[in-house]
Amino acid sequence: MVQSVELLLDDAADAEIRREWRLLADAGIPSPAAKTTETNRPHITVAVARQIWPRIDHALDGYVFRPFAIRLGGVLIFGARNPILVRLVVPSEQLLAVQRAIFGIVAPCPGVPANLHPDAWTPHITLARRVAAQRLGEAVHAVARDRDFPATVVGIRRWDGDRHCEWGIGSGR
Repeated sequence: MVQSVELLLDDAADAEIRREWRLLADAGIPSPAAKTTETNRPHITVAVARQIWPRIDHALDGYVFRPFAIRLGGVLIFGARNPILVRLVVPSEQLLAVQRAIFGIVAPCPGVPANLHPDAWTPHITLARRVAAQRLGEAVHAVARDRDFPATVVGIRRWDGDRHCEWGIGSGR
């Protein structure tokens, strides 16, 4: 399963993404809205590994975090066979620096995917996975916005996909 480190959004941005998940679900597009567990929340994944060792978790706990502003941008489609609909997180120097620092802590772990390396990472929030190709236009239309909207990264969590649990990390928790 997946072990990850993820950035969490302020309440208003979280609510907006959840609204978009519901719009997709209402349009018959599979979205995270169907999963109602407490740990299912909008997030920006900054690091992933097949296994994150305890010494790495300890290093992550020492990461100094302060909330910072971001902008949520347009809708993108990743992949072709099993398209994923995402909302772009507009890259900023601060966002890229945070990802680079956290990635640097997690990088020694096994199973780190190439697309999470700092020079290959595309910051985003997943809106829907495995969207049928013939439904992509409908999915985009359901959540399209005319402009970016502001958000704040308010925390960092560690997600353990094996145990399906989360916990806050870093000094700002």
